[in-house]
Amino acid sequence: MGSNRPLKVSVKNAEFQILLALRTNRSKRSQEKEVFVEGTEGIKQLIEARWEITRILFSEGVKLSNWGETVLKRFTSAKQFEVAPELFAELSEKENPSEFIVTAKIQNHSLTALHSLKKPKPFYLLFDRPSDLGNFGSLLRSADAFQVDAVFVLGHSIDVYDPKVIRASLGSVFHTKIIFVESLSQLETFLISEKKRCGLQVVGSDSEGNHSLQNQNLQSPILIILGNEAKGMSVHLQSLCDMIVNIPMFGVVNSLNVSCAGSILLWEVTKNLGRNMKV
Repeated sequence: MGSNRPLKVSVKNAEFQILLALRTNRSKRSQEKEVFVEGTEGIKQLIEARWEITRILFSEGVKLSNWGETVLKRFTSAKQFEVAPELFAELSEKENPSEFIVTAKIQNHSLTALHSLKKPKPFYLLFDRPSDLGNFGSLLRSADAFQVDAVFVLGHSIDVYDPKVIRASLGSVFHTKIIFVESLSQLETFLISEKKRCGLQVVGSDSEGNHSLQNQNLQSPILIILGNEAKGMSVHLQSLCDMIVNIPMFGVVNSLNVSCAGSILLWEVTKNLGRNMKV
């Protein structure tokens, strides 16, 4: 179990209250700069991405797997807690709780640091005011699958480190550079700089866009902009686009879920660039 014996949590003490708040309270996650992660896949991705684990919790009386024992031995610097079964169940969001619950320090990324990397053909994605946890998590999975360099979040939005986002992303959130754009003026400054540096193209997506995706050859350097699920792209964002594309549809419904539309656009860019494609 590592160099120290795990601490026991058998009552709803201060540590329990902090953990519960990290799971349920956006403000607490922001204040502590920590995420709450449950589920083997999410934890494995967290470890692979080298995020700093601060706590590891497991249920009292439950035999750990070989993997679980290895995790405890590897991360002895993290606080380790053996939690009473009824309290572990209360912390868990699952009907059948996972082997572990962990917390970890959030990794921050900035536009300045991104710009300093000076990638010759960057591939960026911007989501305008995302409002659905599942959509955002699904889009992160696609961003990881199609090797997006950074995902920008603009405006008031969902908490991108909500446990539901982490689950929907299957842990890909931990491998993604997520950058919070503070204002449209900050975005404009960045775009002007990137257009001058590498010829960045800015492409928006809208069901009424005046360019059909079928007739385009999207390639990096590029920024794909996706609008809010209900309101679409703001007028200001539309004005920053070099073109706005629509995805041809042939059924009765005239629009796609934003995560589906985004995935199609990301695939188009990756396909045309041939980024490390496995066939």
